[in-house]
Amino acid sequence: MSIAGSATDPPGSGPVMARPPDPTRRLELLDGAVDYVVANGISDLSLRPLAVALGTQAPVLLHHFGTKEQLVMEILGRVRDRVRALGRSAEAERPRSGLGTVWTWVSDPDQGPLMRLFFEAYGLALRRPDRYSEFLDHAIHDWLDEPLAAIDDVSATLAIATVTGLLLDLLTTGDCGRVGDAMDRYLLLLRSHADETASVPQRPARTVPESTGRGASSSTGPPPRGR
Repeated sequence: MSIAGSATDPPGSGPVMARPPDPTRRLELLDGAVDYVVANGISDLSLRPLAVALGTQAPVLLHHFGTKEQLVMEILGRVRDRVRALGRSAEAERPRSGLGTVWTWVSDPDQGPLMRLFFEAYGLALRRPDRYSEFLDHAIHDWLDEPLAAIDDVSATLAIATVTGLLLDLLTTGDCGRVGDAMDRYLLLLRSHADETASVPQRPARTVPESTGRGASSSTGPPPRGR
C-alpha cells in the first residue's frame, strides 16, 4: 500500500527540522497512518514501513508526532472517530431506526477491516490502560451517547454487549447466517421487552389529602377506636 507523499517533506535521511509541524500536513499523515493500520494492523506497527507507505521518512513522522507512542495514541483516537462517524451516518440515513441499523453497518463486510482494527486497538488499550486511557474512556460511552442514546442505559449496555459479542463471532467465523439469525432473535426479544414495558399501567401518584381544619389529618383508613 503506497500513499503519495507531500512535496513539503524534506530530503535526506533525518535532518533536524526547526520549523513547527504543519497542522494540515500532520492531519494528512495521521489519516494516512490510519489507512495503513486498517490494512496492516497496529500491534506490530513500525515507523519505517509506515513512513515508506506514506511516501515520507520516519524522522518526519517524529517531527509531527513527537514519539511513536504519541502517534499510536492519535491513531487510536482517529479510529474511534471513524467508527463514531459511521454510526452518525447510519443514524442520519435512517433516523431513530434503532439497534438494527447499528448492526447493519458494523456487520457490513466492507467495514470488516475497520472493525478488526477497532478490536485490536481495544486489546492494545486494555493491555496498557495507563497509556491509552482516553480510548478506553470513550469506547463504551461513544455508543451510549450517540447510536443508542434513545434507550435507557441498562438496555443500551445489554445491546452493546450483544453487538460486540456477535461481531467478534462474525469476524472470527464468517458465519453470517447463524450470527445474523442470533441478532434477529435478540431484536425480537428486545422489542418484546419494550412492548411489555409499555403495556404496564403507570401507577397514579399518591396524593396527600388536605387537612380537615380540626388539627388532625384525614385518613382513608378507619377512625381510631375509643378507649
